[in-house]
Amino acid sequence: MIPIPSKIEGAEFQLYKLEQDLKAVGYSIGGNWDYDHGYFDYKIDDKVGYQFLRVPFQAVDGQLDSQGTTVELGRPFLLSHKYQVGIDDNVHVWNRTASINQFSEPEDPDASFPKEYMELGRTLVHELEAILGRD
Repeated sequence: MIPIPSKIEGAEFQLYKLEQDLKAVGYSIGGNWDYDHGYFDYKIDDKVGYQFLRVPFQAVDGQLDSQGTTVELGRPFLLSHKYQVGIDDNVHVWNRTASINQFSEPEDPDASFPKEYMELGRTLVHELEAILGRD
């Protein structure tokens, strides 16, 4: 994980509007959100694992699934996940757990981040600041 200081830290937005603005430029809400916090993810690459720019947010009022919720943005960071290779190589029809355990755990959830994408990550944060009016 590589934190990138940003002018968006501490900024508050209506979650619905923020989601619309960020989805339009390639961000998605990560699947690991909870009722009071979550992440916007921008996938940078997926050739060897996954590399993301991740922007955390925290509910200021209400819950994330409530209408009109305001969120506060945290410090963006670069994240790399390296997934296990060959986890599904030997799946059989009679393997009952295959339908339950269809996604592998990361081999290294904090894998080193490729240097060639670090500058891209900083550029994405600057673009995010411009989109959100914090430049």
